[in-house]
Amino acid sequence: QVQLVESGGGLVQAGGSLRLSCAASGRTFSTYAMGWFRPAPGKEREFVAAIKWSGASTYYADSVKGRFTISRDNAKNTVYLQMNSLKPEDTAVYYCAAVNSIVVVTLPREYDYWGQGTQVTVSS
Repeated sequence: QVQLVESGGGLVQAGGSLRLSCAASGRTFSTYAMGWFRPAPGKEREFVAAIKWSGASTYYADSVKGRFTISRDNAKNTVYLQMNSLKPEDTAVYYCAAVNSIVVVTLPREYDYWGQGTQVTVSS
């Protein structure tokens, strides 16, 4: 079982930055692929970014590529999402997710564990 707790959300002006953190419980965090998602119209959750268990591979949605960076520290059981050049359309609750996989996973239905989410609001 893995428990995930997100933090770091808040209110920021357009063009600003935030760093989200997702702290995971469990001794096998380093074997889990991790992802960040947010709700989107017509979808349960929209893929934002994902990272391989080792951190060697990352993948981003086109809408955030070049602005967001996902990273992880397996020694701290934590995954991060650095968000720069934020836009009002990035406003959402951001969820982190985990799945025991050796590859990067981008589909929300393939993830087994989810956090409760952290609110990000970008004002114009």
